[in-house]
Amino acid sequence: MRRRPMVVAPGRMGRPGLLGTMARTAVVAGTATAVSDSVSRRGAQRADERAQTQADQYQAAQYQAAQSQVPQQQAAATPGDTMAKIRELADMRSQGLLTDEEFAAAKAQVLGT
Repeated sequence: MRRRPMVVAPGRMGRPGLLGTMARTAVVAGTATAVSDSVSRRGAQRADERAQTQADQYQAAQYQAAQSQVPQQQAAATPGDTMAKIRELADMRSQGLLTDEEFAAAKAQVLGT
């Protein structure tokens, strides 16, 4: 059986038909959507990283501020407070919560020596 040669209308040589145009449009739209989603995800990830960094810096600043106030609070402690803390440490040692070395270290810290 012999095939007939394909007859092409004049002016339509090499141009895609309606179906080809729709397929190309779908591919372009799908690619654009994928790229847009990727860019959005990356931007959100960077924003989360920046927020975490800022939170870490804030916590570090708060910690440093609290640490700078500790010596001032210890200096302002009254002798009664110091004795109460030492008694509390002694009770903890007698209950077995602190070893003798830990008690000595904690007592030295309370006394500031």
